[in-house]
Amino acid sequence: MKHLPPSTATASPARLQLDAAAEARLEAYLDLLLRWNGRINLVAKAPVEVLRQRHVADCLQLAPLLPAEGVLADLGSGAGLPGLVLAMVTGLETHLVEADRRKAAFLVEAVARLALPKVNVHAERIEDVQLPPIDILTARALAPLASLLPHAQRLLAPGGTAIFPKGRTAEQELADAMANWSCRVERFPSQTDPASTIFRLSGMRHVQPQA
Repeated sequence: MKHLPPSTATASPARLQLDAAAEARLEAYLDLLLRWNGRINLVAKAPVEVLRQRHVADCLQLAPLLPAEGVLADLGSGAGLPGLVLAMVTGLETHLVEADRRKAAFLVEAVARLALPKVNVHAERIEDVQLPPIDILTARALAPLASLLPHAQRLLAPGGTAIFPKGRTAEQELADAMANWSCRVERFPSQTDPASTIFRLSGMRHVQPQA
Protein backbone atom coordinates (compact mmCIF):
# COMPACT_ATOMS: atom_id res chain seq x y z
CA MET A 1 0.00 0.00 0.00
CA LYS A 2 1.40 3.40 -0.94
CA HIS A 3 2.10 6.04 1.66
CA LEU A 4 -0.55 8.75 1.26
CA PRO A 5 0.43 12.34 2.15
CA PRO A 6 -1.59 14.75 4.24
CA SER A 7 -3.53 16.73 1.67
CA THR A 8 -5.86 19.67 1.44
CA ALA A 9 -7.91 20.96 -1.46
CA THR A 10 -8.25 24.71 -1.52
CA ALA A 11 -9.88 27.48 -3.49
CA SER A 12 -8.12 29.22 -6.36
CA PRO A 13 -5.30 31.62 -5.41
CA ALA A 14 -6.35 35.21 -4.88
CA ARG A 15 -6.00 37.37 -7.98
CA LEU A 16 -2.90 39.52 -7.96
CA GLN A 17 -3.23 43.30 -8.14
CA LEU A 18 -0.29 44.82 -10.02
CA ASP A 19 0.95 48.39 -9.69
CA ALA A 20 2.01 50.47 -12.69
CA ALA A 21 5.72 49.71 -12.20
CA ALA A 22 5.11 45.96 -12.22
CA GLU A 23 2.90 46.23 -15.30
CA ALA A 24 5.64 48.19 -17.09
CA ARG A 25 8.27 45.60 -16.20
CA LEU A 26 6.09 42.78 -17.49
CA GLU A 27 5.52 44.57 -20.79
CA ALA A 28 9.27 45.21 -21.13
CA TYR A 29 9.90 41.54 -20.36
CA LEU A 30 7.44 40.42 -23.06
CA ASP A 31 9.10 42.71 -25.58
CA LEU A 32 12.52 41.27 -24.74
CA LEU A 33 11.15 37.72 -24.83
CA LEU A 34 9.72 38.24 -28.32
CA ARG A 35 13.00 39.64 -29.64
CA TRP A 36 15.13 36.83 -28.18
CA ASN A 37 12.62 34.19 -29.21
CA GLY A 38 13.42 35.02 -32.83
CA ARG A 39 17.01 33.89 -32.21
CA ILE A 40 16.73 31.03 -29.72
CA ASN A 41 13.85 28.78 -28.78
CA LEU A 42 12.75 30.13 -25.40
CA VAL A 43 9.02 29.39 -25.77
CA ALA A 44 6.79 28.25 -28.61
CA LYS A 45 6.37 31.14 -31.05
CA ALA A 46 3.02 32.90 -30.64
CA PRO A 47 1.52 36.41 -30.72
CA VAL A 48 2.19 38.59 -27.70
CA GLU A 49 -1.39 38.27 -26.39
CA VAL A 50 -1.06 34.49 -26.38
CA LEU A 51 2.28 34.69 -24.58
CA ARG A 52 0.78 37.10 -22.05
CA GLN A 53 -1.98 34.62 -21.15
CA ARG A 54 -0.28 31.27 -21.67
CA HIS A 55 2.93 32.15 -19.87
CA VAL A 56 2.86 35.40 -17.91
CA ALA A 57 -0.66 35.07 -16.46
CA ASP A 58 0.00 31.41 -15.73
CA CYS A 59 3.05 32.39 -13.67
CA LEU A 60 1.46 35.41 -11.97
CA GLN A 61 -1.20 33.22 -10.37
CA LEU A 62 1.57 31.66 -8.25
CA ALA A 63 2.47 34.96 -6.58
CA PRO A 64 -0.38 34.95 -3.99
CA LEU A 65 0.79 31.49 -2.86
CA LEU A 66 4.24 32.80 -1.88
CA PRO A 67 5.17 34.05 1.58
CA ALA A 68 5.67 37.80 1.88
CA GLU A 69 9.41 37.39 2.45
CA GLY A 70 12.14 34.85 1.92
CA VAL A 71 14.53 33.62 -0.78
CA LEU A 72 13.11 32.10 -3.97
CA ALA A 73 14.83 29.71 -6.39
CA ASP A 74 13.48 28.67 -9.78
CA LEU A 75 14.81 25.45 -11.31
CA GLY A 76 15.17 25.08 -15.06
CA SER A 77 14.16 28.72 -15.39
CA GLY A 78 14.45 28.84 -19.20
CA ALA A 79 12.71 32.05 -20.26
CA GLY A 80 12.30 33.09 -16.62
CA LEU A 81 9.00 31.29 -16.15
CA PRO A 82 7.97 31.49 -13.39
CA GLY A 83 11.00 32.74 -11.43
CA LEU A 84 11.77 35.98 -13.26
CA VAL A 85 8.09 36.90 -13.54
CA LEU A 86 7.62 36.33 -9.81
CA ALA A 87 10.72 38.37 -8.99
CA MET A 88 9.32 41.30 -10.98
CA VAL A 89 6.11 41.44 -8.94
CA THR A 90 7.30 40.37 -5.49
CA GLY A 91 10.74 41.97 -5.11
CA LEU A 92 12.04 38.78 -3.47
CA GLU A 93 15.69 37.75 -3.61
CA THR A 94 15.55 35.23 -6.46
CA HIS A 95 17.94 32.65 -7.91
CA LEU A 96 17.33 31.45 -11.47
CA VAL A 97 18.99 28.12 -12.26
CA GLU A 98 19.39 27.36 -15.97
CA ALA A 99 22.03 25.04 -17.44
CA ASP A 100 21.48 26.06 -21.09
CA ARG A 101 24.02 28.84 -21.69
CA ARG A 102 21.93 30.62 -24.33
CA LYS A 103 18.87 30.72 -22.11
CA ALA A 104 21.02 31.82 -19.18
CA ALA A 105 22.35 34.66 -21.37
CA PHE A 106 18.76 35.77 -21.99
CA LEU A 107 18.09 35.76 -18.26
CA VAL A 108 21.22 37.80 -17.55
CA GLU A 109 20.19 40.43 -20.10
CA ALA A 110 16.61 40.49 -18.82
CA VAL A 111 17.76 40.99 -15.23
CA ALA A 112 19.97 43.90 -16.33
CA ARG A 113 17.38 45.57 -18.58
CA LEU A 114 14.60 45.22 -16.03
CA ALA A 115 16.83 46.53 -13.21
CA LEU A 116 16.37 43.62 -10.83
CA PRO A 117 19.42 43.72 -8.52
CA LYS A 118 18.05 41.03 -6.21
CA VAL A 119 17.89 38.43 -9.01
CA ASN A 120 20.84 36.09 -9.59
CA VAL A 121 21.34 33.82 -12.61
CA HIS A 122 23.17 30.49 -12.17
CA ALA A 123 24.24 28.90 -15.48
CA GLU A 124 24.68 25.49 -13.89
CA ARG A 125 23.10 22.08 -13.67
CA ILE A 126 20.58 21.77 -10.86
CA GLU A 127 22.58 18.88 -9.40
CA ASP A 128 25.69 21.07 -9.10
CA VAL A 129 24.33 24.45 -8.07
CA GLN A 130 25.10 25.77 -4.60
CA LEU A 131 22.53 28.23 -3.26
CA PRO A 132 21.80 29.93 0.05
CA PRO A 133 19.00 28.33 2.09
CA ILE A 134 15.88 28.58 -0.05
CA ASP A 135 12.45 29.38 1.38
CA ILE A 136 10.43 28.98 -1.83
CA LEU A 137 11.29 26.64 -4.69
CA THR A 138 9.53 26.73 -8.06
CA ALA A 139 9.77 24.77 -11.30
CA ARG A 140 7.45 24.87 -14.30
CA ALA A 141 7.30 22.25 -17.08
CA LEU A 142 10.66 20.85 -15.98
CA ALA A 143 10.30 17.28 -14.69
CA PRO A 144 7.89 14.90 -12.92
CA LEU A 145 7.34 15.41 -9.20
CA ALA A 146 9.34 12.27 -8.39
CA SER A 147 12.39 13.94 -9.97
CA LEU A 148 11.76 17.36 -8.41
CA LEU A 149 11.37 16.26 -4.79
CA PRO A 150 15.03 15.26 -4.26
CA HIS A 151 16.09 18.74 -5.41
CA ALA A 152 13.49 20.29 -3.11
CA GLN A 153 14.75 18.31 -0.14
CA ARG A 154 18.36 19.35 -0.81
CA LEU A 155 17.77 23.04 -1.49
CA LEU A 156 14.91 24.05 0.79
CA ALA A 157 15.59 25.51 4.21
CA PRO A 158 13.70 23.99 7.16
CA GLY A 159 10.07 25.05 6.81
CA GLY A 160 10.55 25.86 3.12
CA THR A 161 7.88 25.36 0.49
CA ALA A 162 7.90 24.07 -3.09
CA ILE A 163 5.32 25.35 -5.58
CA PHE A 164 4.98 23.22 -8.70
CA PRO A 165 2.28 23.87 -11.33
CA LYS A 166 1.31 20.66 -13.10
CA GLY A 167 -0.84 19.75 -16.08
CA ARG A 168 -3.24 16.92 -16.84
CA THR A 169 -0.97 14.26 -15.30
CA ALA A 170 -0.76 16.04 -11.93
CA GLU A 171 -2.48 13.40 -9.81
CA GLN A 172 -0.59 10.53 -11.42
CA GLU A 173 2.70 12.34 -10.85
CA LEU A 174 1.78 12.84 -7.21
CA ALA A 175 0.85 9.18 -6.77
CA ASP A 176 4.13 8.08 -8.36
CA ALA A 177 6.18 10.42 -6.17
CA MET A 178 4.44 9.34 -2.97
CA ALA A 179 5.74 5.79 -3.44
CA ASN A 180 9.05 7.13 -2.07
CA TRP A 181 8.22 10.46 -0.46
CA SER A 182 6.11 11.91 2.31
CA CYS A 183 5.08 15.57 2.41
CA ARG A 184 2.21 17.92 3.09
CA VAL A 185 0.28 18.59 -0.11
CA GLU A 186 -1.96 21.55 -0.89
CA ARG A 187 -3.80 21.71 -4.21
CA PHE A 188 -4.94 24.86 -5.99
CA PRO A 189 -6.91 24.82 -9.25
CA SER A 190 -5.21 26.73 -12.06
CA GLN A 191 -6.90 29.96 -13.16
CA THR A 192 -5.48 29.68 -16.68
CA ASP A 193 -6.04 25.98 -17.47
CA PRO A 194 -9.00 24.07 -15.97
CA ALA A 195 -7.13 20.79 -16.44
CA SER A 196 -4.09 21.93 -14.43
CA THR A 197 -3.28 21.90 -10.72
CA ILE A 198 -0.83 23.88 -8.61
CA PHE A 199 0.82 21.86 -5.85
CA ARG A 200 2.26 23.55 -2.77
CA LEU A 201 4.43 21.04 -0.95
CA SER A 202 6.28 21.16 2.35
CA GLY A 203 7.93 18.83 4.83
CA MET A 204 9.47 16.55 2.20
CA ARG A 205 10.84 13.33 3.64
CA HIS A 206 12.17 10.30 1.81
CA VAL A 207 10.47 7.07 2.89
CA GLN A 208 10.92 3.40 2.11
CA PRO A 209 8.50 2.05 -0.49
CA GLN A 210 5.66 0.05 1.05
CA ALA A 211 4.55 -3.25 -0.43
